[in-house]
Amino acid sequence: MRIGELAALVGVSTRTVRHYHHFGLLPEPERLSNGYREYRLRDAVALARVRRLTELGLSLDEIRDVLADDQGRELREVLTELDADLARQQTAIAEQRQRLAALLAAGENLDELDADATVSEPMAAVLRQLPTDGSAFAALDREMLALLDTGVGPEQRGEFSALFQPLTEPATLARTQEFYRRLDEIADADPADARVASLAADLEGFLPAEMTDAIATNAGDADGVQWLTAITREFSPAQAEVFRLLVARLRGRR
Repeated sequence: MRIGELAALVGVSTRTVRHYHHFGLLPEPERLSNGYREYRLRDAVALARVRRLTELGLSLDEIRDVLADDQGRELREVLTELDADLARQQTAIAEQRQRLAALLAAGENLDELDADATVSEPMAAVLRQLPTDGSAFAALDREMLALLDTGVGPEQRGEFSALFQPLTEPATLARTQEFYRRLDEIADADPADARVASLAADLEGFLPAEMTDAIATNAGDADGVQWLTAITREFSPAQAEVFRLLVARLRGRR
């Protein structure tokens, strides 16, 4: 196959193929005597694999690692795994369409729908139980959780939402409300206010172990730092300092 035929077969542009060659994601094929690249079935499978992995949100470095693991494997094994990936994608698309159908059936005026209705069902269940009571921080927390939910793959959404479920249990709901109230109270405080460090320490003891483990693990890599910076940008300086101190305390325990 020529590069144009390969690109058309997989559903990408020839520029994309050359881009993957440049980054080492797709090996350069043998060239014929006339200088043209000659692609084979394995090249098409590798290109389809790269496309699938980019759709899953993997970085180019992560894709390179996955493809390195594919080296030496039987073509049938690679094809079987690719087929399983596509099957999972079909399932995820079907679930998304069901969610959209439910939204469309919820009312004629979609502008009046609750914004929480756009999240996955596991996260929607958490948001329905989280207290609000006019708390400005609670409202911001809901927006952040809805945003984070969109960035989690369909297969991980149940597990991700489960991290927050303990905060909605009857035994802890009152304390969840209390922490929202305390975060509201320091909205205009100085980051050096004594309440800031106290709140960080209390949050460390209150949050579920699964959640604190996830925070400590993810906050140690570049993506985690970027995530923490992005969400705390919406906080007041004192509120942001609470979570900076919390992350420092959690990482110090590891």
